[in-house]
Amino acid sequence: MCITKKVNMDRSEYPTADREYKDRLFRFVFNNREDLLSLYNAVAGTSYTDPDSLGINIAKLYEKIIAQNNINIYSSGAKKFPFPQHIVFYNGTDSQPDQTVLRLSDLFEGQEDGKTPALECVTVMLNINYGHNRALMEKCRRLEEYSIFIDRVRGRLAENLPLEEAIMAAIDDCIQDSILKDILIQQKAEVVQMILETFDKDKYEKAIKSEAYEDGYTEGRKEGYDLRLLEQVQKKLARGKSAEEIAQDLEETPETIAGLISRLQEK
Repeated sequence: MCITKKVNMDRSEYPTADREYKDRLFRFVFNNREDLLSLYNAVAGTSYTDPDSLGINIAKLYEKIIAQNNINIYSSGAKKFPFPQHIVFYNGTDSQPDQTVLRLSDLFEGQEDGKTPALECVTVMLNINYGHNRALMEKCRRLEEYSIFIDRVRGRLAENLPLEEAIMAAIDDCIQDSILKDILIQQKAEVVQMILETFDKDKYEKAIKSEAYEDGYTEGRKEGYDLRLLEQVQKKLARGKSAEEIAQDLEETPETIAGLISRLQEK
């Protein structure tokens, strides 16, 4: 498994500073390999005990596998590797479910009827905002503490406090409640400086407003996609194809196609 943070590749507008400060803080919090192993075990459902055996960088992990198994990467024979998974953690301000499956192919435009994209990547996005994925948080206390800390920083910012005052207030609250207490006491200055250097309050507030707009825009695009899908289903039904065949052609679930067929029958 490869553990990563969710990164927005378009850094021109959407919360560059907000995402960056949380990403730096996340890596800072999980710099300790014991905490990182606890996170890995919680996500993967494993029970490893040796932090030194944990492979996080996927390139280095595969190098290790190749070396340990004496795999000749220059031979023409097929090579077997462990089953990969890709997980991203989400703690943005937009409302998201506990878990979302993201597919690269969902972003492709101009998809033609019956054709399958030659490239695909499937990612599981886990919402780690406070209040989400409670079972995961119970398995990894450090992740829960990180989630609470981010939530409290946001809460203080919502009170329109000056940035540094908001950070200090959130830190004091968390220390009092034993949230990231060891880090916030021993490395308080580093945490404050990290946020101050990378957080832009104006962009943060702009992002909050833009997300509301983007929600409406995305919903409009989804409705357009649903209409196109409905048209495709109608055409395939006219050609005598079954619901199962249509689901396979369009790479949709049988339940989705059945629902669309019901909508067509109601017209």
